Amino acid sequence: MPVLATTPVEKMTGPYARRWWALVVLCLSLLIVVMANTSLIVAAPDMTADLGLSSSDLQWVIDGYTVPYAALMLVLGSIGDKYSRRGALITGLVVFAGGSVMGSLVDGTGLVVAARAIMGVGAAVVMPATLSLLVAVFPKEERARAITAWTATSGLAIAAGPLVAGWLLEDHAWGSTFLVNVPIAVAAVAGALVLVPPSRAAGMGRIDYVGGLLSIVSVGSLVYASIEGPHFGWGAGPVAAAVVAGVGLVAFVAWELRHPHPMLDVRRFLQRPFSGSMLAVLFFFFGTYGAIYYATQFLQFVLGYGALETGVRLLPLAGAVFVGAAVTGRLTPKLGVRATVGSGMALGTVGVLLLVLIEKDSAYADFLAPMLLLGLAIGLSVSPATDTIMGTFPESELGVAGGANDTALELGGSLGIAVLGSLLGTAYRDELADLVGNRLPAAALDTAQDSVGGGLAVAERLATSPDAGPRQAEALAGAVHQSFAHGVATTSLVGGIIMAAGTLIVLAVLPGRGARPRTEGDPAGARDAEYSEPAR
Repeated sequence: MPVLATTPVEKMTGPYARRWWALVVLCLSLLIVVMANTSLIVAAPDMTADLGLSSSDLQWVIDGYTVPYAALMLVLGSIGDKYSRRGALITGLVVFAGGSVMGSLVDGTGLVVAARAIMGVGAAVVMPATLSLLVAVFPKEERARAITAWTATSGLAIAAGPLVAGWLLEDHAWGSTFLVNVPIAVAAVAGALVLVPPSRAAGMGRIDYVGGLLSIVSVGSLVYASIEGPHFGWGAGPVAAAVVAGVGLVAFVAWELRHPHPMLDVRRFLQRPFSGSMLAVLFFFFGTYGAIYYATQFLQFVLGYGALETGVRLLPLAGAVFVGAAVTGRLTPKLGVRATVGSGMALGTVGVLLLVLIEKDSAYADFLAPMLLLGLAIGLSVSPATDTIMGTFPESELGVAGGANDTALELGGSLGIAVLGSLLGTAYRDELADLVGNRLPAAALDTAQDSVGGGLAVAERLATSPDAGPRQAEALAGAVHQSFAHGVATTSLVGGIIMAAGTLIVLAVLPGRGARPRTEGDPAGARDAEYSEPAR
């Protein structure tokens, strides 16, 4: 057997012998692009202190990665289909590693945001390529298991990111959380050359670049508006972006309906298995990413855990993902996609709603049950939803399928962090004003209301001020903790209600067990009577 994998998948007469090793490479690639988001949660305090980041700066350090990541996946997945899926994977890893090196070396806010954006572009190439290669390499009867492993890796990365970042921050500066991606990316590139066979779509026509551009404009504008508007006010920029997103979406749909070879055939949304699964991924990550985002902040700022301690305490979530993934592999063939996806979303809803009970004096134990439920929910529901989405596309559009799935995932996560994070900030500011608004100077109150970290920083300054002292500082710190706990409870109630509504919508859209999914030869509007397993 040759050292390098050179035989294209399309020319193989049987299943690829080293496909499970190839899956390790694909999962390793997925791991670092997801970790790039979650590791920043625990690195944010060090970055804020070192770079003097404002709340707006920090938001864009985080979301400089998200905007290109969400906006480009559909287009870059299609390009990978046409030219080379493995080539796309390797190119994306190289771009991602280059952005990581840049992020570890720069010391200005704008340059850090630029580095994160470059990493986001690389991730937008890698993410759909991992799914399209997975489906291309594995025979139909093994794809569900492979996608389950892919999903479990994504859940592992949610907890591994803070853990690895916390370990690095014990002895190194925040730049190390960028640099750690480089050796992993290099290993993944080498593994791709040795273990992942070449693959491309056979007989694919010209790429619909106009549709691709419209998708970039629509998704990018929507993500920008959802980040900027809720956090910093609906001024001219966010409003214009929201309008552009709406107009762009209408133009995208109109163009795709008329194009003979569309980037994404929007008629596919008439298929209940596809549209239900896309909605499931969107709603699910809206709630879970938002909840994990602010729960992690509570562990750090209110309970006082360091970066490494916080990462360790997120490990039960990762363990629960693997349990959920193992369970869904057995249950989905017996109960059908609707039952497992709906059950997972219901568990996730309960997990978010349990955070309504969080109070100022809550301990880590109060977060354990919500995290276990969220982890179980990820493992239980995401894999069958992703398998269904991938199964509704022909082999020639696997990159587009991966891009559609990952766009729903990233769009849901970014909307969850933006919308729920904004609600959290509003509830925190209002509660803090009620508690200490008449006892702090205006400038100090503004700083304290900006974020929980800002409030604790003001309390530290009061402790050494001759005009205040430790008692007043302790009172302010207590008010900050109480206000943030109030914000977490309020936000969790809203997030839980949204997830509950999403669960009901998904259950109404997904057809029941036993139906035949529409195939490529069926009319676009064919009715889905019932549905058990995704088309493979």
